[in-house]
Amino acid sequence: MRRENYIYFVLILLALVIVTTSKVIFKDENQINSSYPTPISAYDDRSEPVEIVPQSEVPVGTKIDEYKGVAVTDYMSTHGLSFSDDGYYYGYKWQCVEYVKRFYYEKYDHMMSDGAGHAKYFFNPMLEQGQLNEQRGLFQYHNGGDVQPQVDDLLVFDDGAYGHVAIISEIGDGWLEVIQQNSEVPRERYTLTEEDGEYNITGEKKAAGWLRI
Repeated sequence: MRRENYIYFVLILLALVIVTTSKVIFKDENQINSSYPTPISAYDDRSEPVEIVPQSEVPVGTKIDEYKGVAVTDYMSTHGLSFSDDGYYYGYKWQCVEYVKRFYYEKYDHMMSDGAGHAKYFFNPMLEQGQLNEQRGLFQYHNGGDVQPQVDDLLVFDDGAYGHVAIISEIGDGWLEVIQQNSEVPRERYTLTEEDGEYNITGEKKAAGWLRI
């Protein structure tokens, strides 16, 4: 090979190495870290979507969010029973029922006379609008009824084999946000509409209604 051709070949090879290395460095510096404590809420400033960290990526027992001082823990796993310091039974760690019972106890000192059963059974479809749900010690309102949901209401979803429960953490114009355990993300938004004095929550899960202290 002639000397001129050899030098030309070496220069091309060096240029390729530099370009490839630059791309790798740029990618590493700008890649979003998917581990906690990257923001886990689905919304930043309640307006723009941000990167969501799946709860399945954090270790068992990790505090992943908090609402009014009550921590959301772990993700989709059962790791024994959960009790308050004075022996009130919350439920299985760290299921959705465990969180809503712990929230109402820590925030309102409220104990449910019957806190057992799957999440969907927290709502009694046989009760009239605004009637006391004696099993939970809370007043009950039907989705699609004439009472608007409020912050801190216990929202019950009745689809699926077990249903789901969450706490309403914020309400905006045409939407509401819930905080929850045992779901892929600790916070989710649902559409809230009002028509002819009737309020309806729609979204990924089917809302049966909400309970209120």
